[in-house]
Amino acid sequence: MKTEPQLSVRAIFGVFIALMVLLALTALADYLPPSRWALPISLTIAVAKMALIFLFFMHLRYQRGMVRIAAAAGFFWLAILLTLTFGDYLTRGWVAQ
Repeated sequence: MKTEPQLSVRAIFGVFIALMVLLALTALADYLPPSRWALPISLTIAVAKMALIFLFFMHLRYQRGMVRIAAAAGFFWLAILLTLTFGDYLTRGWVAQ
């Protein structure tokens, strides 16, 4: 049986610090004045947090082949569901007016 590489305490602590910094940036981004850059900044921070969690805590960094394909397929399916939900939300908003 193949053993998985273990994360060191230093790596876990580094990821934790990075997530806390990104959390602080998320809170600060909430105080930005409304502009066209507020949403892209918030989404970039959210994607960075998501990537850290998936790569380190879900061990996708150390996996190969089918595990990565399965994770990518799950995200693709989630994107389809969110797109359809958002499309339904937008069309219902126009019909109700």
